[in-house]
Amino acid sequence: MPSTVHPIPTPAALLLMGVALVYLRGWYRLRGGLPNLLSVSRLITFVTGVVALWAAVASPLAGLDHQLLTAHMAQHLLLMTVAAPLVLLGAPVMALSYGLPQRFLRSILGPLLQNRPAQSLGRIISHPVFCWLASTVVVIGWHVPALFELGMRSAGWHEAEHACFLAAGLFFWWPVIQPWPSLERWPRWRIPLYLFLATLPCDALSAFLALCNRVVYSHYLVAGRLFDLSALGDQQCAGALMWVCVTFAYLPPAAAVTIQLLSPQSRASQAEAV
Repeated sequence: MPSTVHPIPTPAALLLMGVALVYLRGWYRLRGGLPNLLSVSRLITFVTGVVALWAAVASPLAGLDHQLLTAHMAQHLLLMTVAAPLVLLGAPVMALSYGLPQRFLRSILGPLLQNRPAQSLGRIISHPVFCWLASTVVVIGWHVPALFELGMRSAGWHEAEHACFLAAGLFFWWPVIQPWPSLERWPRWRIPLYLFLATLPCDALSAFLALCNRVVYSHYLVAGRLFDLSALGDQQCAGALMWVCVTFAYLPPAAAVTIQLLSPQSRASQAEAV
């Protein structure tokens, strides 16, 4: 029986709007006291990331993921390679902490962040090795047919899948972007290698989906077809989309870090440190 298009999740859209408003409040308060701390470009970047997040989980695209694996793959890519880095580039921790009620910060968030076990956990989950492993496990794990089909059958598991991809994206980009209040855990020269290694599991998965001569996910064999695209053709498009997007998402930051490390200023600072 053909599956139906899922309705646009209004609660998700409202939640994203609320997060954007809290960020805007914090950004405005910081700009009032420290105008050079958070630029307008930070605000635009964060809002763009929220819009990308909305496009992935609450826009009409979200209603197509049960008909097209390509749309489903686009959701994952928006969450991990677009929304997550843009949100982190907006310095969300700083702005959101100033946007939240001060009573909440003093009574709940402050004591939690000062708790030693919480600080130890923070050091673990912000380490580049953990961030790489977490993102890889999420990408590969949710594309295992059994888990993938579970997400297609259950609305709750489908939402959990989206949450996992967003969290994995935030973890993955954290060592690369290093937003406040992160500390540098690795020498910067390892970041291009980190990004290169991250492409390998994605390339393997995308090649499998694009070159496999059978439909991997049985859900799309019975789903209502759109655009006269066969289930196998849809799967090949999804694999190609993943390969292209991951390559173009990871290559520019790797090149930027490499150029930064090879710049005369960076070499001079390294020489002074020695």
